[in-house]
Amino acid sequence: MITAFVQIKLPTPQPRDEVMAAFEASAPNYKGAAGLLRKYYLYDGIDKVGGFYVWKDKTSAEAVHTQDWLDHVGGRYGSVAELTYFEAPILVDNE
Repeated sequence: MITAFVQIKLPTPQPRDEVMAAFEASAPNYKGAAGLLRKYYLYDGIDKVGGFYVWKDKTSAEAVHTQDWLDHVGGRYGSVAELTYFEAPILVDNE
């Protein structure tokens, strides 16, 4: 399993309702994405947004997280999107 952490520093603080509207608008784009197990939208409440993605494998992640995708996602917020991949060899699930 591979995780991807995408972080975007907003040029100015954004109201929560605007951030949530942007998240809701983009969520359908990930429904049924090949290899995507789960996506978490992230917001620090001030000036950082991002996503935490859980993928079956790195090939699936890289098929979506292209340079064009990073440019588009960062541009949507008027900033640059930073991407880091992590291997997730162990999972603890308390549900």
